[in-house]
Amino acid sequence: MSQARSSLLLSSALLGAFAFASTAHADEGMWTFDHLPKAALQKGYGFTPNARWIQHVVQSSARLAEGCSASFVSGDGLVMTNHHCANSCLAALSDKGHDYFRDGFYTKELADERQCPGMELDRLDTMKDVSAPVAEATKGKQGAAYSAALQEVESKLTKDCIGGDDEHWRCDMVPLYHGGQTALYRYRRYKDVRVVMAPEQGIAFFGGDPDNFDYPRYDIDLSMLRVYEGGKPVHTPFLQFDPNGPKADDLVFTSGNPGRTQRGLPASALAFQRDVANPAIISALTLREGMLWQYSRESAEHEKQAEDALFSIQNGIKSYSGTQAALQSGDIVSRRVKEDAALQAWIDADPARRAAYGQPFRTVDKAIALEKDLFSRNLAIGMVFRGFLDDVMTLVEGAHEREKPDAKRHAGYHDAQLGEIETALAAKEPFYPDLETASLALSLTSLRQIAGADDPLVRLTLGKEAPDALAASLIKGTKLSDPAARLALWKGGLKAIEASTDPLIVFARRIYPSYTTLHDKMRDDVSAPLHKAQGDIARARFAQAKAEGRLDALYPDATFSPRLSYGTVKGWRKNGVDVAPFTDFAGMYGHATGAEPFALPKRWLDAKARLPLSTHLDFVSTNDIVGGNSGSPVLNREGKAVGLIFDGNLPSLAGDLYYDISNNRAVATDTSAIITALKLVYNEESLANELTNGHR
Repeated sequence: MSQARSSLLLSSALLGAFAFASTAHADEGMWTFDHLPKAALQKGYGFTPNARWIQHVVQSSARLAEGCSASFVSGDGLVMTNHHCANSCLAALSDKGHDYFRDGFYTKELADERQCPGMELDRLDTMKDVSAPVAEATKGKQGAAYSAALQEVESKLTKDCIGGDDEHWRCDMVPLYHGGQTALYRYRRYKDVRVVMAPEQGIAFFGGDPDNFDYPRYDIDLSMLRVYEGGKPVHTPFLQFDPNGPKADDLVFTSGNPGRTQRGLPASALAFQRDVANPAIISALTLREGMLWQYSRESAEHEKQAEDALFSIQNGIKSYSGTQAALQSGDIVSRRVKEDAALQAWIDADPARRAAYGQPFRTVDKAIALEKDLFSRNLAIGMVFRGFLDDVMTLVEGAHEREKPDAKRHAGYHDAQLGEIETALAAKEPFYPDLETASLALSLTSLRQIAGADDPLVRLTLGKEAPDALAASLIKGTKLSDPAARLALWKGGLKAIEASTDPLIVFARRIYPSYTTLHDKMRDDVSAPLHKAQGDIARARFAQAKAEGRLDALYPDATFSPRLSYGTVKGWRKNGVDVAPFTDFAGMYGHATGAEPFALPKRWLDAKARLPLSTHLDFVSTNDIVGGNSGSPVLNREGKAVGLIFDGNLPSLAGDLYYDISNNRAVATDTSAIITALKLVYNEESLANELTNGHR
């Protein structure tokens, strides 16, 4: 719901707003479906995906709006994704008598399937190149004028794309090659998504944080969902399920929505991440991890309340730490300095190129210098308005934005996007006052520590109160945990917001002027110059690649939009030892110690005698993936599902910055393990049959 706002508030550079062209080598690349490397595939593997193959994969693939990938795996709306992509749903459906996150969720009939609060699934319908109208709208504009023009053209294009039916359609304007090309993606929206089956957290995340981003792995990180419309399962194209899984050296594909890469990021932006952004974020996440760790140990109930948030925080720490280690230990920044200088020299060598592209790296350097000044405060206030507080600021900001003409609104609040916001606000999700109080108290304390007690924003936020006391009074007095209360304020608009006496609305209303000033400064003085400059850089790279005959080897950085990558099922060498591509059930039982996080669920201990222990469990491939690919199907040449991506290995954490085929690996659960587990561990024979037969 608030992705557009958060990306501005945190950091354009941090969240991957820079997306330059990368040049592919070997199995590298996250390719758009309208620009697949067919020649390279034919040359390397003797395979060329035809139009029918591509269309089928596109129509069978999907994404969850909250940040994961998925796929349809039966003609009756059955969807496969990761367990950790359904964590929030499982936590929301849990009650005093059921912990579906920890113990799993199981059904026998359609009537047992339960709707996931606020979950939206999107399936790509069409892709359209809109580079020309975007370029025309922004031509000759700078700073705030550039931002305003970009918002106006986005408003028009997305509104025309949806055609007045935001109930069923979603349209995103997607910058590719960071403005070198702009696409308009139209998605079919599904808002009735129900959980069908999810195993225990103990097998979905067996090995816990020690095994996370490592290999060998022994996880079935799976959840099965079903999409409904009009109270009935939808019927869409779907991926046939291969119950045998892949073999070593097989060519395999990953269809998913990688979140972000920064493989063409200019040197100054990489240095900013290394020296400023990543250390601050890792520190903030580590502090929050400590709070959640302590909270979890206060009672069994607190442990249950915090488990989803703790999982996400620990995952984030490991991910950012891997990227930071690559930036610190490698020579990527120094190499990028040379690459940037070489491109600028190519531009400067021709008067026509100088006129067309100018000196964009100077603009980048200037914007990054300003972002350094804004970053700490930006991060701190962003941490305050996160989670539940994010909904509160959405209500306040949304009320103000909807008073403006659509073309003048902040990104995320155009008419075409309001349905998504309303759906999220209406979601009935669990509200834990103690956890929210602890979280807000930490955020307020961090804001004071980062900005200083005398900072005007800190004084405005805290007044004369201590962070703990203010957090307690705000959470205790609010009624916004009730979706009906949130929707009433949303529908009531600015008049309702200004009249509200809810303490959290009063709090957000007080901070909003400073909050939106910071938002606008980031947008106009950092994001807009970066967007324009890096669009110029991308276009220069295009022109240079075309002149050198390399245009077909360019792919855009990831933007959480549909992509296809390819590779082979293959191990690698780690610390001088060969790592086999497959693990099996026997290895899983050998890996178990009986103590967390290496304790297997009781179902698995009981099932050991009847399981074929040589069954492949997980496997690795050279597919190029990053965060956002969680839940992506792994496909074979026939377009059948043979695996389910759930992780990468430790070297792949540098995948945001570069791809190294020698040791970057995608980690997936084998479809043979999924079918075997459903039949022999969970007694889900009907679900297994639906997967293999394609229908209920």
